[in-house]
Amino acid sequence: MPTYEYKCEAEHEFEVFQSFTDKAIDACPECGAPARKVYSNVGIVFKGSGFYKTDSQKKTETKSEAKTETRSEKKTETKSETKAPTKSDS
Repeated sequence: MPTYEYKCEAEHEFEVFQSFTDKAIDACPECGAPARKVYSNVGIVFKGSGFYKTDSQKKTETKSEAKTETRSEKKTETKSETKAPTKSDS
């Protein structure tokens, strides 16, 4: 059962275990003043795959990545081709 926080007009705070179908409490149990539910932030934990930005994206090659790859490939090719034969008989 969920726990609900209430606060009355006289600033008394109290918690009540209630079902979802139960009616909200109208009066403070201490002083009888009108009370209302207090809503606050709830902690949420997402577990499993698909919740992160990187989980749902397809890997696509961008233009800058493609250019970088071809440049580095060309550099290694030209270095290996331009090497002059060394003289071992000096």
